[in-house]
Order: sequence, then structure tokens, then C-alpha cells
Amino acid sequence: MKNFSWLILLWVIPTQASDLQREARWANQIVDAIVVGEPIWLEAGNHRFLSIYTEPTDEKRRGALILVHGIGVHPDWPEVINPLREQLPEQGWATLSLQMPVLSADAGVNEYYPIFPEALPRIEAGMRYLHQQGYQTLVIAGHSLGSEMAAYWVSQSTDGALKGFIAVGLSGAERAGYGDTLGHLEKIAQPTLDIFGEHDLRTVSLTRTARLDAARRGGNSAYSQVEVKGAGHMFRGYDAPLVEAVAKWLGGLTRD
Repeated sequence: MKNFSWLILLWVIPTQASDLQREARWANQIVDAIVVGEPIWLEAGNHRFLSIYTEPTDEKRRGALILVHGIGVHPDWPEVINPLREQLPEQGWATLSLQMPVLSADAGVNEYYPIFPEALPRIEAGMRYLHQQGYQTLVIAGHSLGSEMAAYWVSQSTDGALKGFIAVGLSGAERAGYGDTLGHLEKIAQPTLDIFGEHDLRTVSLTRTARLDAARRGGNSAYSQVEVKGAGHMFRGYDAPLVEAVAKWLGGLTRD
């Protein structure tokens, strides 16, 4: 019991705090510029954070998608996040893009793992919000480091409404603890789309087989990989094939 209590403390108390002032600056810069969707303020613990909710424009509400951005950016980031956020509602999917914890602009990936515990309550808050909007089919999608945060959360989730996980540019580099993506994939049972660019980061492209093997070890027969030809990690100039691939996969997920 003593060891178990210590694990709980590690879950709820991060060893490093995120940069709330930088996060506030992001919010100040983007809220007034939002054209599609509306800013929504959610709470995680004692912290109020920005999210952007976009209603589906299609007559049929197929479900809702939580979006988790990558390292050090914001929920309307023009690469990957904004195209998915604005265009998937045209396919009947609401989107809720969350502001995730950020560090200083010069912080590296390894410095972010200690603040993963701050990310998890934000995802939970997003899920609660979408439940309150009446959505019964929920999917979570992350890009880059955000896909690692999402993978960790999905591996722990018991929410029955969570029907799928989309990882864009997911690294399979071997790391311990919160960064153990391969270990997380072994625990994920939900249908999973692992999508990456032909010219993605080496930590993504060179570990595609390792990610596939991890999903197979976990018994996830609904795990699939899609490579977008010509695209890099940020999918610059490849918004259309990215959105098309995600929309196609989502369509298969909800097909009667």
C-alpha cells in the first residue's frame, strides 16, 4: 500500500510546472483571430485553459474529436491542428482543440515528459465537455508530442465513449515512463490510425515497424498505418491528403 500511494503522488504532482504565462500569451494572441469555431474555457484542477470547439456543419452528427497539439504551440496551430479542427466538422465531426501545457520556447522534448501529468486532466476536461454536448462517439487525435500525450491517456482510459485514437507523427523512440510510446500502444485496444509523412522525423519513420509490432503484441487488430506521400512532420502543403486520410478512417469507424 505504501508503494501504491507513492505512485499516486507521482501521477498527480508533476516534478516540473508548465509555463502558464506563455500559455496565457498564446491565448491572448489567438482568441480574437478565431473565425471558425468558438473559444471555450475549461478547467483542470485549479487552472482555466483555452479550448476551441467547432460544431459539425453536416446534418448528421457522427461524433466528436479531441485534438491535442504538439510541443510548445497552441490549439489553433496552422499546421496539422487547424486543418483538422476546421475541416472535419464538414464531415459531421465536431472538434474540440485543447491548449496543452507548454514550457519555454527553448525547451526540448525530454523536458516535457515531467509535465505529462498536467496534460491528462485537460484531456479529461475535454471529454467531460463533449459528453455534456451529448456526443456518444468520441475520438482523440494528437500530433507529434501531443500524440504521445494522447497515447498515454488512451492507454489508461476506461471511457466507453472513446471509440478511436489517431496519432499523427507519433514517435516510437524507446523512452521510459510517460514517454514509453511502445508500451502505451501495447495497452490500447481502441481502433488506432497511425499516420505519418513520407519524410517525417527519423524518430517517427524509423520506428513504424516497432509501433506496428507493439500494437500486435497488445492484440489490437484494428491498428493501421497510413503514410502520406511527400509530406514531412508538419504536413506543410499536405493538409488535403492528411484531412482526407483522417476523414476516410473516421468514416469507416462509424459506418453502419
